[in-house]
Amino acid sequence: MRVISGEFGGRKLIAPEGLSTRPTTDKVRQAVFNSLGSMGVLEGATVVDLYAGSGALGIEALSRGAESCVFVERDRSALVALRENLKTLGIEDRSRVASTDVLAYAPGISGVDIALIDPPYTFTHWPELLAVLRADLVVAESGREVDAPEGWTQLKVRRHGRTVFTILERLPDDR
Repeated sequence: MRVISGEFGGRKLIAPEGLSTRPTTDKVRQAVFNSLGSMGVLEGATVVDLYAGSGALGIEALSRGAESCVFVERDRSALVALRENLKTLGIEDRSRVASTDVLAYAPGISGVDIALIDPPYTFTHWPELLAVLRADLVVAESGREVDAPEGWTQLKVRRHGRTVFTILERLPDDR
């Protein structure tokens, strides 16, 4: 696993040991960040990486111009890999790690431009999470398309093998 492009392009990342996380493939990350790049939303963005795992999504955002990222993860093995990746890349000053449950943490999130969300494919709480999440854009990675709940609109859906990413935008009245 590696950073695809930007400031840290080509740098290797370590993945957590075990089967509790499913790292986003290089191909999917490239597609996601090419989409965000074409939208012009990455430069200077404040990002949150929910279900962060190794941190590959948030690190890619930082590599491509995001100002800061909060990584939310509770799996101990993933936290070890995540912290090592941040340290190796020297981006601890642009990052914060929250070792907690995403659904418990999400209601307190504010001032976020982009939320990168990559839960286990068995995750069924999209409506509850999106109802409390205060972010302008969401990139939802799942095994299926994520429908836009009330207050959101779906901007883009792309399938890459078993992985589907959905980009959602919060409607102006709900920000």
